[in-house]
Amino acid sequence: MLRGIRIIAKNKIGVLRDLTTIIAEEGGNITYSQSFVIKYGVNAGNYLIYFEIENGNFERIVERIKKLESVLEIEKERPFEQIYGKRVIILGGGALVAQVAIGAISEADRHNLRGERISVDTMPIVGEEELAEAVKAVSRLHRAEVLILAGGLMGGKIAEEVKRLKKSGIKVISLNMFGSVPYVADLVVSDPVMAGTLAVMHLSDRAKFDVERVKGRKI
Repeated sequence: MLRGIRIIAKNKIGVLRDLTTIIAEEGGNITYSQSFVIKYGVNAGNYLIYFEIENGNFERIVERIKKLESVLEIEKERPFEQIYGKRVIILGGGALVAQVAIGAISEADRHNLRGERISVDTMPIVGEEELAEAVKAVSRLHRAEVLILAGGLMGGKIAEEVKRLKKSGIKVISLNMFGSVPYVADLVVSDPVMAGTLAVMHLSDRAKFDVERVKGRKI
């Protein structure tokens, strides 16, 4: 069973070492983690650490962590998968990103009302270097499963990063545009609203659309 814990600790050397040592000693396996220094609020300057842990003695892990001198607060949390679910990422020009988002958000709303969890993240961004970096970073995003590229012209370094991203198992949907990106994407869709809709249908456990079955097609 996957469980989450959120920890606020002092920003000091050795905190992560102490936490992961306890988790390992109690038989827990860390499947996801994130940490950052809190910038605002009453805990500004302290360290926020979040773990998702499977197996092990979870209650014992929590009790032992509570006793650490560096730990200021600890709380049990539901894993991100149960709250935000699978993620669709949309990158590209603002107007087209907005149109793709209409389709994705509308379709996600339909599925989420029936108990699924699918979230949509957008970022309007232009420029070959900037887009290539953004595509590359998608593989580091937790729960990201589909990337939609929305623009009028994409190629070069962007296409190379798309090839690399696909190797990580993330599906790439491209709008029908100029450049080499449509030739390396899993699916090319002319209508931006439909592109967003199909991306969510691919992620849904209940819908019957699968990018793999139409891979390489243009619609």
